[in-house]
Amino acid sequence: FFDNLCRSFGKVSLDDMLQKRERKSYGNPLDEIPHARDKDFGDYDQRRRELFKKGLKWFKGRAKKWNSAKVIPELKFRDIEIRFPEGKEFKFGRTKLRFTLPLFHGIEFSRVGWVFATVIEYGGEKLIHSSDLDGPIIEDYANWIIRENPDVLILDGPMTYMLGYLTTRTTMNRAVSNAVRILRKTDVRLMIYDHHLPREPKFKEWTREVWDEGKRRGKKVLTAAEFLGKRPAVLG
Repeated sequence: FFDNLCRSFGKVSLDDMLQKRERKSYGNPLDEIPHARDKDFGDYDQRRRELFKKGLKWFKGRAKKWNSAKVIPELKFRDIEIRFPEGKEFKFGRTKLRFTLPLFHGIEFSRVGWVFATVIEYGGEKLIHSSDLDGPIIEDYANWIIRENPDVLILDGPMTYMLGYLTTRTTMNRAVSNAVRILRKTDVRLMIYDHHLPREPKFKEWTREVWDEGKRRGKKVLTAAEFLGKRPAVLG
């Protein structure tokens, strides 16, 4: 992708633009999510601590590879500018865009990498697109959404279709609990609850507490299709 951009707009190859990376020290990412890190899960807690230990070892290996690899810099050619938005803010007229720093793609030390959430503000209203947080599973990410207090929230929800495989009952409970807490503690009037959910037909059963909480509070909780006045095309 980046090589095509370089060749199409800069008439150079990506290899010509790669830069040597300055060595960076990476801390323990669990320190950034103290609520989730310190939460007591009872009988599951010992297993969770074991997974944290394995996850941190994996993360250190990734960090070592990052420090040994060349880096793609932000690029600017005559007709295009490429910016990496994590942790940054941009203004376009009266519209403000904010982007989080990298967040776990689901559970702690998820092996599928990181994502970032997007905040859009315009005319006194705020929309958050959570990106791929799987729920959110991690309590600190729910805390962040609550502090932001959006008017509209696009939330991806848990992977109900992976229950018993990549998704455990504990993980599912965390995701549902966090979504309910967001509905209770924010003024959100519309939550688009989608992405993972319509991949199997029982997604509303597994996440019933979320839909019920929205009804109790007079807040719209809809799939993207329902928001458009259509029936969800459910897989399975």
